[in-house]
Amino acid sequence: MRVGVLTGGGDCPGLNAVIRSVVRKGVQEYGFDFVGLRDGWLGALQGKVVPLDIAVVRGILPRGGTILGSSRTNPFKHEDGVRRIQDTLAAHEVDALVVIGGEDTLGAAAELSRQGIRLVGVPKTIDNDVAGTDYTFGFDTAVGIATEAIDRLHTTAESHMRTLVVEVMGRHSGWIALHAGVAGGANVILIPERPFDIEQVCAWVRSRFRINYAPIVVVAEGAVPKEGQTILKDRSLDEYGHVRLSGVGEWLAREISRRTSKDARTTVLGHVQRGGTPSAFDRWLATRFGLHAVDAVGEGDFGTMVALRGTRIVRTALPEAGARNKTVDLSLYDEFEVFFG
Repeated sequence: MRVGVLTGGGDCPGLNAVIRSVVRKGVQEYGFDFVGLRDGWLGALQGKVVPLDIAVVRGILPRGGTILGSSRTNPFKHEDGVRRIQDTLAAHEVDALVVIGGEDTLGAAAELSRQGIRLVGVPKTIDNDVAGTDYTFGFDTAVGIATEAIDRLHTTAESHMRTLVVEVMGRHSGWIALHAGVAGGANVILIPERPFDIEQVCAWVRSRFRINYAPIVVVAEGAVPKEGQTILKDRSLDEYGHVRLSGVGEWLAREISRRTSKDARTTVLGHVQRGGTPSAFDRWLATRFGLHAVDAVGEGDFGTMVALRGTRIVRTALPEAGARNKTVDLSLYDEFEVFFG
């Protein structure tokens, strides 16, 4: 059997660990041949296929990003997308795919599976918002990077007695903001799941200054104020119809300065959260996902996704396109409000 591997959506620490794991076990235990499809679904549309074997994946475990490249291409937004993908697979004698991606990539995979393409999904996103799995790889690394940044910002905030607003990734879910904010000792944490009251935020900031400490505000990029809409710099859409979010951190800093008469600055961590070497946990989880994805291919269990449940790797249905994201349980968020202000 010849198996294709592709990585779609935003890059993520741990992608290379999955690729390595899939190829190593697939070759050694199943005798599969492998090829990589370059740049996600774009490569599948354009016939961009490269050889993939044990020699190619040697040494890639600690590397961030993906050796196969990635894109946010939606195959259903391109003319004859399904047929073109089928033609690519037939031309290169690819019998099945391992598709590694987040909600959009896997949503497209679910529809392609219904169109007869044999594939198995592996969930990936630093946002940890793919439904059906307890954790996705990349999340632990992103939280670690954000926590380190918050730790460093505490000292400069205290030195200048100013509010520092830290904007982290999280379009629909506040997992990174909540985990990193708690771990980094933030004084305010704002998540998309609960619209915030800017006056309450400013009250927490003032209470911090009253005891001669400078506040740290951690905000997910998708957080919105109660009285308004999402704060954006850029309203352009990607091929899945998502707005490219940014701007809430700068807006918050301006409002805090105006309402409290205290200086406030913004740090937007942005893509630094995605980059660099994956954490030990993300390498471990990505490796396990890859091993179990190959087993699913070997057993012909197509149209499924591997997932983490507790400490076990299980198989579940691929998420449908447009399926509800896994969001923060507000009772969990409420546990930490004792630390606000």
